[in-house]
Amino acid sequence: MSQNNLFPQILFVLFSLSAAVQLFYYLWFYLAVHLQKEKLLKPSDKPVSVIICARNEAENLKNFLPSVLEQDYPDYEVIVVNDCSEDNSYDILGSFINKYPHLRVSNVNKDPKFTHNKKFAQFIGIKAAKNDILVFTDADCMPESPKWLKGIASNFEEKTCFVLGYGGYLNKKGILNKYIRYDCLTIAMQYLGMAIRGVPYMGVGRNLAYRRSLFFENKGFGAHNHVISGDDDLFVNSNSNKYNTVVEFSHETHTRSVPCSKFSDWTIQKKRHLTTAPYYKFCDKLLLIAEPVSRIIFYAAFIVLLSLPFLWQYALMIFGVRLITQIMVVALVQKKLNEPGMAGYSLFFDIFSPLINGFLFLSNAFKRPGKYQWK
Repeated sequence: MSQNNLFPQILFVLFSLSAAVQLFYYLWFYLAVHLQKEKLLKPSDKPVSVIICARNEAENLKNFLPSVLEQDYPDYEVIVVNDCSEDNSYDILGSFINKYPHLRVSNVNKDPKFTHNKKFAQFIGIKAAKNDILVFTDADCMPESPKWLKGIASNFEEKTCFVLGYGGYLNKKGILNKYIRYDCLTIAMQYLGMAIRGVPYMGVGRNLAYRRSLFFENKGFGAHNHVISGDDDLFVNSNSNKYNTVVEFSHETHTRSVPCSKFSDWTIQKKRHLTTAPYYKFCDKLLLIAEPVSRIIFYAAFIVLLSLPFLWQYALMIFGVRLITQIMVVALVQKKLNEPGMAGYSLFFDIFSPLINGFLFLSNAFKRPGKYQWK
């Protein structure tokens, strides 16, 4: 058999295998987010400490902090770490302290001889916390309801160490906003779905909870302390397992964040987040890289197979099965996570997102360590 005759067969096998990998991710991991039954919000009176790190976030604190301070929860404190802010954050926080007695502020002053990442500010907040259950969010985030803390805290049982919540972005006009929301949704399908299936590998700091005792028992951020990002996902990756991790994504427990309005700002933010990927556990890295690589192979092989006689019909059938599965699963999950309209945009974004993420990831290799600041 000549190499010319063998090539189409090899290509078709690669195409079929990549489609099988894609279907596995959609039907095993991603669909699990839809299939997971939402829990009724149970009454909870466990004392909770909410920790927010803020640097030059005066406007966001003014707009969003009240939604955290006015939660329908009986016993909680809110600790804002005002990290070297040069705006009027201090005055904004001072005005809130007079109104909300459960607000506490830790100020970190700027020192030209000492630079630090977000983990240091996070550590200050954790150290100051009075309670064992720590709930994390960001200064530019707002809970979607006053039931946010109740929903997160009610998941903590004796063996529970982590609660992974969903942190979406505000719905605004423009294609960049649509892509940011799509990217957030697909990441959530992955990390929430994998956690449901017993393979938790990350959480997002916009909506995450874990035990203070666990943090100190495992030496804080440990070996990852030098990494500019990863105060959320790397700690989860190092210490979570299928027995101590719970997901919570009822609509009342979502948070919404302010999305970037410029593509350049989003790429900087995305690159900073991608700096943590090399530090994941080896098995998690394999699972995370298999999906985008198989997707690239799937689309590239499909384009070539369409030009080949006798094989294009079979390629078209397999492509159709995968496409229908994608639309169905994304449509179901977008409803679960309150992200309307994403199924339609996924038809376009699904093709280009692994290329965009791959380019941004590789570009990090040419940046010196510490290039990206957390704010």
